[in-house]
Amino acid sequence: MTSTGRNAPASAPAGASHPAASGAPAPVLELDRVTLELGDRTILRDTGFSVNQGEFIGVLGPNGAGKTTLMRAVLGLVPAAQGTIRVLGQPVERGNASIGYMPQTRSALAGRRVRGRDFVAMAADGHRWGLPHADAKTRADVERVLDLVGGLKLAERPLSELSGGERQRLLLAQCLLGNPKLLLLDEPLISLDPHHQKSVVELVRRVQRELGIAVLFSAHELNPLLNSLDRVLYLGSGVAALGTVDEVITRPVLSRLYGSPIDVMRVNGRIFVMSGDVEVEKHDHEHEHDEAGGHSHSHSHGHSHGHSHDHGGAHGHSHHDSRDGHKHDV
Repeated sequence: MTSTGRNAPASAPAGASHPAASGAPAPVLELDRVTLELGDRTILRDTGFSVNQGEFIGVLGPNGAGKTTLMRAVLGLVPAAQGTIRVLGQPVERGNASIGYMPQTRSALAGRRVRGRDFVAMAADGHRWGLPHADAKTRADVERVLDLVGGLKLAERPLSELSGGERQRLLLAQCLLGNPKLLLLDEPLISLDPHHQKSVVELVRRVQRELGIAVLFSAHELNPLLNSLDRVLYLGSGVAALGTVDEVITRPVLSRLYGSPIDVMRVNGRIFVMSGDVEVEKHDHEHEHDEAGGHSHSHSHGHSHGHSHDHGGAHGHSHHDSRDGHKHDV
């Protein structure tokens, strides 16, 4: 297990020092002694870890631990106060086509009459409106990603007629435009019922395995991800712990991350993270709904608000350029 940050010994990213010698490809994502700050808050301190090709990583942690901030730093939208973040061996930069990003856009899509196919196509070129004006290469890429997520039939219907899980399928298609090597999915299970949560996780896992890409999938609760995870990245108190579920989801590790005594209970194949008699993951989720009204808002430039106190105004990243040099979801 890699465990770095405040109150933990700093270490080099796992596996980062040997890829050339072993002939293995460079990690998809590397953090080397990284400190992230928002205002006067330290989100991560002296943190190092790496994510390899083909890994499905669940990103968890208490409310405000920095899950969204970490993703925005990987996108080049939050500069590291110290240390280096690399994607495919290169320092992070805005608009990196190797990264697909799904921001927390939910309720604003529910009322849109735009057809699913046109919605996906808009992410390929924000200066044009859907497929009628897209070139042949863009249309072919749109068809490819729709087929990949099983969304060809959904693409004929307007977003307003789709369920939350069906809209998530199209959002995933947007993220896959241009063949990214790393997907950053920010709370894609929010507001979905357990059935749709299960289908979204299984879809992401299938696509991830088929393409051999890496996924960072942030969530409030571990259990929906349990059957799909390769490793879990748990954030809290300026610390990051990355390892298998059995390595990370333990009383000593989580107590350090939460900064208070934590118990871990395993019941019928499910894991419950408890503080006294309170299930802390569920409690954090309910608190965020109370704070933010239980939904997030999508704007034309992909800003996403709500659900997490560490947002700082997350930018949707898909596959068209905008004024800040990044690529945004429409």
